[in-house]
Amino acid sequence: MSGRKVGDGASTVVMEQLRTNDPEPKDHLCYLTKTPDGKILKSSTVYIRDRKGKVSAILAINYDISRLLLMEQALHDLVSTGEAAPVEPEKITNVNDLLDELIQQSVALVGKPTAAMNKDDKVKAIQFLSQNGAFLITKSGDKVAKYFGISKYTLYSYIDMNRQEDGA
Repeated sequence: MSGRKVGDGASTVVMEQLRTNDPEPKDHLCYLTKTPDGKILKSSTVYIRDRKGKVSAILAINYDISRLLLMEQALHDLVSTGEAAPVEPEKITNVNDLLDELIQQSVALVGKPTAAMNKDDKVKAIQFLSQNGAFLITKSGDKVAKYFGISKYTLYSYIDMNRQEDGA
């Protein structure tokens, strides 16, 4: 389930159509989206036309593939025979991109989407962020807390757990 309810705001695909008012919008099939709580969805949006060919409705299907991605990674780990060649990381030019990249690295470190993380997973991810300077970025605490679906109080307690373990 995507977690969306009747009356929720439109998707990015629909908002783009409303913005451009394209008279011949194209269906969008098999694209990935992400929910605010970190679920990964495989989505398709189809424009339904009336007899005159004018768009009269939109059908969107969103399928949560978060657990399938975990299984895919587990299968990859089982069948992999060696390490991939190292890839040079993309150069990041602004701090917002840096914070986003650090968050993605923390999720990759845990190996689960945030929707599937338990407390220990979130502590591990947040400690990674803390150790790599993410919280030196202005307003990063708000963004990280929202991304992991926790309060700022909980975020700071997870950061403090890291400091206590380091003996600080």
